[in-house]
Amino acid sequence: MIHHVVLFRWNDTVTDRQLEATAAALDALPGSITEIAGYRHGPDLGLNEANYDYVVVGDFASAEDYLVYRDHPAHQRLIAEHITGRVADRAAVQFEF
Repeated sequence: MIHHVVLFRWNDTVTDRQLEATAAALDALPGSITEIAGYRHGPDLGLNEANYDYVVVGDFASAEDYLVYRDHPAHQRLIAEHITGRVADRAAVQFEF
């Protein structure tokens, strides 16, 4: 199993409405990409000051399935419409478990 974790810090200009639209688009993604075995996302709880603002966690049966997701047109469209231009900082890691 491949675990994919992405952390975002949003730009100061990102609105609550934009974040709601991003969350809805993320919710819809597993319906478009069958290779996604599990998908969770959400805002940071604010318990630690230096944390990122938002996390996306995806599970995939294999590295190949992750690569299909990474390059899938629905995922690329989500990035273009909801992520690009709104992110001040991003970190990502994929690991096997």
